[in-house]
Order: sequence, then C-alpha cells, then structure tokens
Amino acid sequence: MSLMSLTAVELGNKIRAGEVTAGEAVEDALAAISAKEPHIHGFVTVDEEGARRRAAQVQKQIEDGTLSGPLAGVPVAIKDNMCIQGMKTTCSSRILHNFVPTYTAEAVRNLERAGAVVVGKTNMDEFAMGSTTETSAYGETKNPWNTNHVPGGSSGGSCAVVAAEECPYALGSDTGGSIRQPSSFCGVTGIKPTYGTVSRYGLIAYGSSLDQIGPVAKDVTDCAAILEVIASHDPKDSTSVEREGLDFTSALVDDVQGMKIGIPRDYMGEGLDPEVREAIMAAADELKAKGAIVEEFDLSLVEYAIPAYYIIACAEASSNLARFDGVKYGYRTKEYQDLHNMYKKSRSEGFGAEVKRRIMLGSFVLSSGYYDAYYIKALRTKALIKRAFDAAFARYDVILGPAAPTTAPELGKSLSDPLKMYLGDIYTISVNLAGLPGISVPCGRDSRGLPIGLQLMGNCFEEKKIIQAAYAYEQTRKYEHCPMA
Repeated sequence: MSLMSLTAVELGNKIRAGEVTAGEAVEDALAAISAKEPHIHGFVTVDEEGARRRAAQVQKQIEDGTLSGPLAGVPVAIKDNMCIQGMKTTCSSRILHNFVPTYTAEAVRNLERAGAVVVGKTNMDEFAMGSTTETSAYGETKNPWNTNHVPGGSSGGSCAVVAAEECPYALGSDTGGSIRQPSSFCGVTGIKPTYGTVSRYGLIAYGSSLDQIGPVAKDVTDCAAILEVIASHDPKDSTSVEREGLDFTSALVDDVQGMKIGIPRDYMGEGLDPEVREAIMAAADELKAKGAIVEEFDLSLVEYAIPAYYIIACAEASSNLARFDGVKYGYRTKEYQDLHNMYKKSRSEGFGAEVKRRIMLGSFVLSSGYYDAYYIKALRTKALIKRAFDAAFARYDVILGPAAPTTAPELGKSLSDPLKMYLGDIYTISVNLAGLPGISVPCGRDSRGLPIGLQLMGNCFEEKKIIQAAYAYEQTRKYEHCPMA
C-alpha cells in the first residue's frame, strides 16, 4: 500500500513512531507524482532535490526530539500563488514565468517550522481567477475521478493532487470558494478559515479583502491539524487577527446533540442539480439523526452576492495586478518603442484572457462616473450580506448547504460561457464577502460517479463549530479513494 493513501496525520504518526522515515514518505510522494502527473497535471513545479534534502534534515530533528508535531516529515504541496524562497512562483501566469521569490509566505513558514516537507507547487487558474483550473498558462489540470472533467478552481491543482494521492495534503487559497468548490469536485475536504486567521504575507494578492489561505486534505482531522499549524497572528500582515482558541483539533468530537443547523431555502431551489440536492438533504438527515436540530430558513440577498463579489474582487484585482508591468520582475515583451508601449505589450502578452477580462471590469467600476454606481453600491451590499448572516447566526450554530450547484463540468464547457462559470460560485462567495469560515466535505457521488460536496458555514472565529459538525457527519461514511489513487 502506498504511503500516500494515508491521511497526513496517519502518516505523521508512522514517521514519529519510526515505522517509516520522512525520506521514505518523500520518495513515495515523488513516485506517485511521476506516475500520475502525465494524466492529472496538478503540479507546475516539483522540487525533487529540495524535498529530499529537507526530508533528511527533518528526519534528524524528529529523531533528536526537536520536532514532534503531527505533520513532521509529511510531504505537502503548495498552491503556486504562495511565495517560497528560491522556488519559482508563477501564479500559473506567463507574466511571472521566471519569478523566484527571496522570501517565504508566512503560512508556508509555519508549516516548515512544524516539519513539513514541500514537494512542489500546484497548478491553478491564472492569478486565482477562474473556477476550473483551465485558465492556467501551463495547461489545464484534470479531475482524478474522471479526467474528462475539471477539478474545479482556482485551487484545482491542490485538490486534484490530494484526491489522486500524489501528496497527503496541500495548501490552497480561497477568494470566492476556491478551496471549497474544487474540494467538492475532487471528493476531498477543504477549509476556508475566518478572514485574518491565516497570514496573507507572501500570498500573491487577487482580492485583498477576500483572499484567505486554507488546507486541503482527505479528512476533517487533517484539515483541523493543518489549520492549527498555519493559523497565527503576523505583524507583517495588517489584516492578520490576534485571536485565541486556535486549538482546532479539540473540536474533533462526534457530538452534534442540540446543535442548531440552518439550511437556506435560497440555496436549495432553482439552479441546484437534483442529485446534489438529494445528497445534501441526506447529509442533513444524518446530522438530524445524531441529535442536531435542522431547520430551513430564508437567507436574504443571495441573488446579489455574485454581482457584489465580482465588482469588489475585480476592482481589487485591477489595483493589485498593476504592479506586473514588465519593469522590475516577470515577463517583458521583446520589442517595444517606449516605456508606455512596453507596459502595454508586456501586459497584453503576459496576461491571459480571463485575467484581462477581470482587470478591465475592475478598472471600469473604479473609473470616474461609475465608482459610486457600482463599487460603492457593491460595498454596501457586502455590508448587508454580513448583516443577513449575523441575523442567521443569532439563531443557528452552523449553516448547511451545497458547495456547488452541480458536480464537476466537462473540460472546455465552462470557459466558453464566463457568466455561467461565475454563477457556479453562488453558494461559496457570500462566505468570503462576510469574512466567515466554511468547510466542504464529501457527501456522496452523482450517477456519473463524480463527487458531491457538503458545505458547512460558521460565524466569524467559530471554525470549531463547523469542524465539529463536519467531523460528526464524516463518521457516518468512509473516505472514498478515487480510481486514479
């Protein structure tokens, strides 16, 4: 049996017990990557030499007692928008094709302090703009459950390599569902924590008020253990929150007796695939059988979430991506007449179609005459959405719903209709607009054998409640290994 079929915590236990070494775990991961990558294309960079060198260092620290945490010696994959010193970081964009950072993202540093071994960087939608991992400049990633389908996005590479068992766990980033939606499509578990819980230092920004780093793994136990490691207050990130109660593994309790769970009627109606609805309601029934109080309720403003999100996210993206101009680093066009022409040609050739579309939309809503009509109105709508969730969490501990309206679409079907792709984020983006935590856990498969994800949402700083509910539900079913694993 491959070591990659174990969860991260199980593998960490074996390494600490001396049953296997960190080096053996890394060799197993590299072998799996070599065998499966031609079919999946989940990685854009694999650092074989660095991973072996790091594994040897970690093994010594485990043996001398310096490292004793649950993730020590366990291989990890990092989404390609998180900087790692000395390792190419491209955001899966041509414009950063040769960028090698001189510093490491704080979330990755926290993992390294805990003894994690980075094996490589995963593919993603270019600058995290997309829901399918098809906008990458380095080619599409494929869903391990069916390689004719997308893995979701933008963290599709991270979710695909975990599902295909090329690596026990990975880090992703979530701006509007980019951890939870691909986790749903790939049959794995992913958490988007409360905004500010994990430092954004070293995360190349898409929408600064929305982006948040989180874990992707096989089960809830892994995600809780990883989140416990990466969560920290960071003075280098002005949005980082100093908070207590980061012992997320303490919430791994199979008990939802008396827990109040709300299901928004708005999420379960028109546009939701009947098979997805059936699986979500079956999951709700499982929690009810365990003693949870499950009710349906009206969560207002759902229809306004998508326009508000795309206006705010694109406005922030147009500002954040202005720094990629061909001057200091990254791609520069070979032929140009003057400075302005060099900017224009470098950005035209370096950015892909979806990124250009969002930059133009963002620039438009921030322009004179449209700023008040669109951007300010979107910010007001964001505040109203937060208020609607505040009212809901005054009544419920957890909100339950689907992570996506359908299972994974076929490759090539989404990019032809960008608006349809945007609408696929309807159940996830409100969590980012309100800064809330959310988790996606597998809850079944459709008639084509594609995974379905259950989303649980909590109030700000109440990750433990969604972890507890997700863990309790997870105990009712076994983890399903995909055919590629």
